[in-house]
Amino acid sequence: MARWCSQHPFSLLEYTTIKYVVTKNKKVGLLYRLFQLIVMGYLIGWVFVTKKEYQAKDDTLESSVVTKVKGVAPVNTTDSKLWGPEDYVMPKQGEDFLFIITNYIETANQKMGNCSENPSLPDAKCTKDEDCREGEPVRAGNGIKTGLCLKTDGNSSGTCEINGWCPTEKPQEPDTATVVRQAENFTLYIRNFIRFSKFDFSKFNVLTNRSKLYLKTCLYDEIAAPYCPIFRLGDIVNKSGRSFQETAVQGGSFAILIEWSCDLDKGDSNCNPRYSFLSLGRKVGYNMRFAHYTEGQKQRTLFKAYGIHLDIMVFGTARKFSIIHTIINIASVLTLMTAGSVLCDFILLCTMKKRRVYRDSKFERMMKNDKVSPGQKMPEGLKRKFSL
Repeated sequence: MARWCSQHPFSLLEYTTIKYVVTKNKKVGLLYRLFQLIVMGYLIGWVFVTKKEYQAKDDTLESSVVTKVKGVAPVNTTDSKLWGPEDYVMPKQGEDFLFIITNYIETANQKMGNCSENPSLPDAKCTKDEDCREGEPVRAGNGIKTGLCLKTDGNSSGTCEINGWCPTEKPQEPDTATVVRQAENFTLYIRNFIRFSKFDFSKFNVLTNRSKLYLKTCLYDEIAAPYCPIFRLGDIVNKSGRSFQETAVQGGSFAILIEWSCDLDKGDSNCNPRYSFLSLGRKVGYNMRFAHYTEGQKQRTLFKAYGIHLDIMVFGTARKFSIIHTIINIASVLTLMTAGSVLCDFILLCTMKKRRVYRDSKFERMMKNDKVSPGQKMPEGLKRKFSL
């Protein structure tokens, strides 16, 4: 490096300009034109037609979801013979997630008092009173230990006594006999408001050109009614790849996906939601517990409820023409044209038989003292065209 610098001390002060040499080589010329066609095809076909990069994009979707479930079903519980949405839907507010009961295990007439803890719990087993420390809660249990170990006749081990809601819930599997049979026909109404702040564009998923009677009679269908915001619970489960009859026994978790893909250059009427349904998790099973209280909170009925957990997920993208994006993408793609020139120069300089002739014609050094008088012609080497 030091040697090169000593031999060329002023090389950094030199300026290189482009010199054009026309070569009549059909193969190289065809290769260059083919490369240009590929670049133009990529620009038009992929960048503009497929990816639509001439448009500005906004994927920061602002969304609000309100839900409402309707339907009644006969049941056989201690407190009721008929359930409505206020009985089988949780939470009551109508948010973007909800739980709909399809089966239950009932423990009726529980009262506060002392009783034996559930013997299936490891922390409730004992052999003497010292194993049941007074005031200590049973882990994953139903009450507080009283300090007594309750044993049946002839057994050396027993179960800790607790203070809590008695009798305690009995461990058992859900039964098909208690399935809420009409749950499959419950309907879910989804009202979704979305806004793309970048374009100041907002819309509802409920079409404004539809009458109120339409919303009372329609049911979502991919072909017949793709924009109806009312869904049958059985269809949601079945379209996600599960059987509703099997899922209703032990419950399951599902997602309703609402996708907004809006090309605002085509107008507001072309911006509509697309619905899809997804099962969350491979295994069936979803449950929770709640209680109905009577007699001034002194007595209750405990329910272990199995059902359909629904999560409503909204996402989307809006696009609109932008002259700035168009110019940037055209300029970016057209810079690829220089790669064609580099490739062809490499072939001519390194692979052709007459590469020395082309090299001598392409690169020529002009010294500072080289001058051309007004009447003098340019050196033949600077203006000649070689046929390679």
